Amino acid sequence: MKFHVLTLFPEIPRAFFESSIMAKAVQKGIIAYDLVNIRDFAFDKHKTCDDSPYGGGAGMLMLPEPLSLALKSVHKGIAAEHGRKAKKRVIYVTPSGKPFTQKLAQDLSQEDDLVFICGRYEGIDQRIIDTWVTDEISIGDYVMSSGELAATVIVDAVYRLIDGVISSESLEEESYTDGLLEYPQYTRPEVFEGKKVPDVLLSGHHENIRKWRLEKRLAKTLRVRPDLVAKARENGNLSKEAEKMIEKLTNYSGD
Repeated sequence: MKFHVLTLFPEIPRAFFESSIMAKAVQKGIIAYDLVNIRDFAFDKHKTCDDSPYGGGAGMLMLPEPLSLALKSVHKGIAAEHGRKAKKRVIYVTPSGKPFTQKLAQDLSQEDDLVFICGRYEGIDQRIIDTWVTDEISIGDYVMSSGELAATVIVDAVYRLIDGVISSESLEEESYTDGLLEYPQYTRPEVFEGKKVPDVLLSGHHENIRKWRLEKRLAKTLRVRPDLVAKARENGNLSKEAEKMIEKLTNYSGD
């Protein structure tokens, strides 16, 4: 997969692509990336990429011309690599977009190319959205000044799902994978500041450990995100064993 990030501040996402697991995935050729500086497509000597919005109001808006030229350049590169009819997802990260979820991350991980538009100031011209954007995505009900940080959040959630980046075992019981939150985990020492690791995890009894982890996942999800349990039930994603545990945890009658 290749990530194309259109930004006014390429140094922000560059640090992410050159660090940790992402850097290893790039070295292995599993992931590729292209940081496109929108200012390179500006017309004047000052590389101006913003102006005041029509109709008035506070703040500045990103100019459509440099952003459009940057998008055309990326599109041309993708077409040269994959053919003229190559599909691409163009993502604009914005507080007014649809909520980002694990399911959406899994969907995006199936693409060959993902193009990210990193907004700044008051955002981007609507005509760019109408012409280019396939997905407007929000990472939460709050506003950030950096589209780069928001885009990096999505990139991080997506790339780790691609084969070869991390082991499949590490993904199987993560939060949201099957609609539940993750169980608590422990490592050495066995006793830390007077708190001991649960005995079941020291028992070596794999079936008891599995049941304990499932019950803890259900308990945490019921406490923190009961909406996820309701959704899992609605979609038929919970096993009979899980339903019995929920009944035990909540005295659920089934009515």
